[in-house]
Amino acid sequence: MSAEQTPRTAPNGRPVRLYRLPDSLSGKLWAWRYLILRRVTQFSVLLLFFATAHWAWTLLDEPLLSGNLSSSSVVGLIPLADPFAVLQILLTRHLLSTEVLIGAAIVLVFYALIGGRVFCSWVCPVNVVTDFAGWLRDRFDLGNALHLNRNLRYFVLVLALVLSLITGLAAFEWVSPIAMLHRELIFGIGMGLIGVAGIFLFDLMVLRHGWCGHLCPLGAFYAVVGKAAQLRVRFDESTCTRCGECIRVCPEPQVLNLNQAAERGLVTSGECTNCGRCVPICPEDSLSFDLRPLIARHNQRPHVTEPSARRTT
Repeated sequence: MSAEQTPRTAPNGRPVRLYRLPDSLSGKLWAWRYLILRRVTQFSVLLLFFATAHWAWTLLDEPLLSGNLSSSSVVGLIPLADPFAVLQILLTRHLLSTEVLIGAAIVLVFYALIGGRVFCSWVCPVNVVTDFAGWLRDRFDLGNALHLNRNLRYFVLVLALVLSLITGLAAFEWVSPIAMLHRELIFGIGMGLIGVAGIFLFDLMVLRHGWCGHLCPLGAFYAVVGKAAQLRVRFDESTCTRCGECIRVCPEPQVLNLNQAAERGLVTSGECTNCGRCVPICPEDSLSFDLRPLIARHNQRPHVTEPSARRTT
């Protein structure tokens, strides 16, 4: 065997293998399981809003899911509100009802526990648009025409809050493409789609993950909220060969600092969206979803490394 044909060996002694998509339909569906679940969740949320508004879906004689992503109600009993929108409104010095404040607290606690940016990859409708733009970029091998620091979104976050305080208007809510797209899909197509089309073209032609990964202040807000989230991506250093496949598919590749993950046994960054792209693509099954306390308990036990059955090439 020539030197070019000799497989690389990882620091842990394992051969470095790359991921190969299974040939069978069942294998493909299993590999795409998190993508499928994300799309089912996103479109189910939209369907519930649409059906309640247009087909009068009810439960217990109450509207099933009324309102929008900024403020809604489940069967007239459970209020839900976007905590970032509520924070902006509070900075305008307008009073909010107790129901809205309770709704914001419910959503805030949920995402703080589950993972703040779960909203971005599992609920937000703009994610479908930007993922499609990313798919097209891969299809046509398009490069970036611009470089932006990913921390720019935190500047936009602070700017939105400052402008809300100064102007007396909830700054981001006035221009939010998330709210625009949701309104257009639920209540009728209109001019709001122009902004969404702009994001699609920006992500496609200018910068990969340009909106979600660099500019969106709501994503920045949930990244801060999700730093202590309990649902995390577990990392098993003993099986990882540093093949780089996870980083290749991750929309936030900076979160996959494997040296830091090795120290703690998990991906710690709040910027992780828990999208699940990295989990099925890992040739060594080194990544998986788990709860933070279980990961900590697992890391305290001795490990027995077993060879992975994941199909590779």
